[in-house]
Amino acid sequence: MSHRRRFNKYRYPLWLRRIRDACYQFVLPLIIFQVIRLLLFPTTLDVLILLFLTFLYTCFLLGWI
Repeated sequence: MSHRRRFNKYRYPLWLRRIRDACYQFVLPLIIFQVIRLLLFPTTLDVLILLFLTFLYTCFLLGWI
């Protein structure tokens, strides 16, 4: 039976953790901006960007990143 290593967010270097934390701060305002943009000018690309940002934010909240 193989044992998976438990995820430890402190195992990454400090500079990578800082980049991750900076991205986390910018994702929610980008989602809000993207929703407004999608309501005004709906395009396929806007929908895909919104889906990606929502998935990224969900990953941050669940601790997957």
